[in-house]
Amino acid sequence: MPWSCRIEDGIATLTLDQPPLNILTRALLAELRAALASLAGDRAVRVLRLAATGRHFSAGADVGEHLPPQHERLIPEFADTIEALAAFPLPVVAGVRGRCLGGGFELVQAADLVVAGVGATFGQPEIALGVTAPAACVLLPRRAPGLAAELLFGGEPIGAERAREAGLVQRVVPEEAVDDEALALARKLARHSREALRMTKRTVAEALARPRGAALRTAASLYVDELMRGEDALEGLDSFLAKRAPVWRHR
Repeated sequence: MPWSCRIEDGIATLTLDQPPLNILTRALLAELRAALASLAGDRAVRVLRLAATGRHFSAGADVGEHLPPQHERLIPEFADTIEALAAFPLPVVAGVRGRCLGGGFELVQAADLVVAGVGATFGQPEIALGVTAPAACVLLPRRAPGLAAELLFGGEPIGAERAREAGLVQRVVPEEAVDDEALALARKLARHSREALRMTKRTVAEALARPRGAALRTAASLYVDELMRGEDALEGLDSFLAKRAPVWRHR
């Protein structure tokens, strides 16, 4: 199987296992969508971690499947995959080593937090093939507006440090430490209430989809009308006032 899945201590780890370049095929993307749909409803999951075996995260989608007539299915299916990952209701942490290009980079852009090896490279080389990177055209201007045009129009990859400076990557570590650092970051997030993590993710998504004023009102409404009707919010506030550790129900 190109994807393996493990759930431990609230962290679901999806590992792409198609070395050496972890090329993304339509079949592989379909498996990823199915895994995401299953994990999204799993009450044991508080954080999703994306990983890859081998030296490289992914060199992108199968170029052969971009040709007619397969492109008519590949591109919409890829868009659906990116949406499923970006809309995953809980935090997504990606660990990246080596090449992270094309569709592989677009997967990472849909994650919330990224840990990269010092030698990792990120790029959208589609322009060199005379095509576009549809998902990156949507995601990159939101994640790194100052860098998006250079990556999309230029096609040249950037290194991990430049990606961190642009906000695409949160931590840069030695290559051999990527998995451990990504897991440590996921564990820090998984300590929190599942419901609070889910609501934070939803509120951020709602805010990005609306003008600022409407987004602020939506954020307030979600807090008052939904979050405070659950048990974890009251438990967190009460435990703080009582100077004790919280006991989350929604973990």
